[in-house]
Amino acid sequence: MSRPKNQNYKGHGLSKGKEREQRASIRFKTTLVNTLMDVLRHRPGWVEVKDEGDWDFYWCDVSWLRENFDHTYMDEHVRISHFRNHYELTRKNYMVKNLKRFRKQLEREEGKLEAAKCDFFPKTFEMPCEYHLFVEEFRKNPGITWIMKPVARSQGKGIFLFRRLKDIMDWRKGTAGKKLTSSEAQPARSAVNPPGGHDARSSDDQKDEIPVENYVAQRYIENPYLVGGRKFDLRVYVLVMSYIPLRAWLYRDGFARFSNTRFTLSSIDDQYVHLTNVAVQKTSPDYHPKKGCKWMIQRFRQYLASKHGPEAVETLFSDMDNIFIRSLQSVQKVIISDKHCFELYGYDILIDQDLKPWLLEVNASPSLTASSQEDYELKTCLLEDTLHVVDMEARLTGREKRVGGFDLMWNDGPVSREEGAPDLSGMGNFVTNTHLGCVNDRKKQLRQLFRSLQSQKKASS
Repeated sequence: MSRPKNQNYKGHGLSKGKEREQRASIRFKTTLVNTLMDVLRHRPGWVEVKDEGDWDFYWCDVSWLRENFDHTYMDEHVRISHFRNHYELTRKNYMVKNLKRFRKQLEREEGKLEAAKCDFFPKTFEMPCEYHLFVEEFRKNPGITWIMKPVARSQGKGIFLFRRLKDIMDWRKGTAGKKLTSSEAQPARSAVNPPGGHDARSSDDQKDEIPVENYVAQRYIENPYLVGGRKFDLRVYVLVMSYIPLRAWLYRDGFARFSNTRFTLSSIDDQYVHLTNVAVQKTSPDYHPKKGCKWMIQRFRQYLASKHGPEAVETLFSDMDNIFIRSLQSVQKVIISDKHCFELYGYDILIDQDLKPWLLEVNASPSLTASSQEDYELKTCLLEDTLHVVDMEARLTGREKRVGGFDLMWNDGPVSREEGAPDLSGMGNFVTNTHLGCVNDRKKQLRQLFRSLQSQKKASS
């Protein structure tokens, strides 16, 4: 395939043959120097490309996507690590807008009972544009706690809790006329913006009028489930290979992130009590780097089962599956589904005392930097298995329900746990193919999988 005549375009994957099998090596590029780099460099047959060299696989950051995606020609086999307008799900204000719209659509088409399955995010208002609606709601429930979050920042930056309208008025005065730095500016508008998608221009498009920073005001979950008196949230990994049709995988491992300080509502200004982000907690005076603040999700699941019994835990984890699928469905029609793109999302889930899970946010670039040896091992395995599913080597048949630690949970419809069972969730005994927090015998599974694929290949040749 030849390069397009337009010289503004950069072509990738063009110097080798079209078919994957014809490539002697896979040329990769990334700017992230962490666990990811270790995994890519150790992958057999993968070769690192520096600077402007041609690549087959690029684990890019979102700023590269913003500036280059629309000017980059990619051959059939080339893959990159983000969807063009990923921010429809990963910016806090867009996520909520899309979920609200999806809930209304479900109510219209399938009734209130079905729409209620989207009631997994706290009451949320975008600021400053929904300020008056927020004030109305605030006055209905005086005395409750709210949390303010900047829509496009991470690692707990800019977050604060409040109970008085005066606090928010002070915030409004503080942000009036406050401009973003270019690194905090909104993502660029895509060349093709799907119906219902958001037109979010970058600082490059609007050099003279960089937008005022937006926040969301969200009802704070005042009754979080506590372990040893401490608040935590869960980080869960979902890999999306396609939006149309929707094809999503759920990773078996994840972790609970704990705050360092016992939970109390009497000190809403103490970030060590209320924010579980590792970036926040590691600045705490009594943080232990070796111990960290994390539990593997298997340990958490076992803990819950010992306290509440296996049935309650099954229900909770099934409710979390519902969050993953509904949130992806809410953006299915607005995300630009490009065959070159995949995305590894980091979901942040909070559980309350009634064992109800709440979606806090979805991260397009979940941290791949390890905070402990256990964390390094989790992220190494997660990334190795992500590359197995992306399958640059073209080894898979496309019919797999499990690859390493990933289980296929949605393939244009729910996937059954039972082998050969029809994928129809209407059946009474249907069990979804998800195993979050269950045993992850990935090495054994991968050995069996690749052995089986090799013997199938030999038999057919």
